[in-house]
Amino acid sequence: MKVKRKLLALSLVLALVLSFALTGCKAADKTPEDDNSTITDGTNTPDDNDTEATDLKVSMVTDEGGVNDQSFNQSAWEGLQQAEKELGVTVKYQESHQEADYAPNFETLLDAGNDLIWGIGYKLADAALAAAEANPDTNYAIIDSAYENTPENMVGVLFKQEQPSFLVGYIAGRMTETNKLGFVGGIEGEVIGAFDYGYQAGVQYAAKELGKEITVLSQYADSFSDAAKGKSIATNMYQQGMDIVFHAAGGVGDGVIEAAKEQDKWVIGVDRDQNDMAPDNVLTSAMKRVDVGVYNIVKLLKEGNFPGGTTVVYGLEDNGAVDIAPTSSKNVPAEILEAVEKVKQDIIDGKIEVPVNQETYDAFVEGLK
Repeated sequence: MKVKRKLLALSLVLALVLSFALTGCKAADKTPEDDNSTITDGTNTPDDNDTEATDLKVSMVTDEGGVNDQSFNQSAWEGLQQAEKELGVTVKYQESHQEADYAPNFETLLDAGNDLIWGIGYKLADAALAAAEANPDTNYAIIDSAYENTPENMVGVLFKQEQPSFLVGYIAGRMTETNKLGFVGGIEGEVIGAFDYGYQAGVQYAAKELGKEITVLSQYADSFSDAAKGKSIATNMYQQGMDIVFHAAGGVGDGVIEAAKEQDKWVIGVDRDQNDMAPDNVLTSAMKRVDVGVYNIVKLLKEGNFPGGTTVVYGLEDNGAVDIAPTSSKNVPAEILEAVEKVKQDIIDGKIEVPVNQETYDAFVEGLK
């Protein structure tokens, strides 16, 4: 299902304070033991005092990366865990190991009596839409997808992932010593392409400032779970002289980070702050706070304001929903981070329009000449 990019901003009343205590869990289908319009909304996060009990049941279906992918799916699960802690809802997840699992997993969670069922990732878009249309009394939500005619019992959640990718690309461009950089993607498509082209654009923006040429090699693993392939691709990149590699590849990225550790090179994480996986090698991370999006929709459901039939969109303007990782100051010089803040504001103000595909990237680069 093709992601709808034409965005019509409407208002959405949300007011919470940003403070997430994120955790992970690994066990399939368990409770935790420890569109017609588009809404652009701000970051909303849990209120530690909001613990009123509720009968709401909310679950999610992962893609093949699994709930413990240290990235996209794990972030979504952390959002549900926080909803359990702060909002008192009951949460579960159902892992997918192949595409054929999507529809049966949605059916399993429907049979379990869930009030809201999430599809985590654009790969689940068709299965999620079919489930929503077949079960109008149950609410559904999908990450990274939107529809021409979103059912009234469904909401899409999109992120401007190209924006934090631009920022980490800018950092890489400012910090490379070899002027050769790499990008490892999971499966080619509109979403990962936005990471790729946003990153490359940030690199070229920095190169223009510095008055030098920097090359970027992009390679895709055709997987979101094959860590061994990610390690192989990244190792080859490092051995070719690329001193910083950015990955947007789910579980494949675990291998990219492992390669960085073995080669003693820089790697840029994605989705979550991945510095904890390799503190001396993860330079920064392009954060795409899926946990924030998941939590916010659950809170709206609890409040009786489920935004069915719409698409919620998060960008740099939304107070941390997408951004660079807070641990960036560990490895990125202060003067570069100061420059990043200016670039970030220029993106928010519309002075820099970050590309999302080959066509818009080519136009961006032409504009730098």
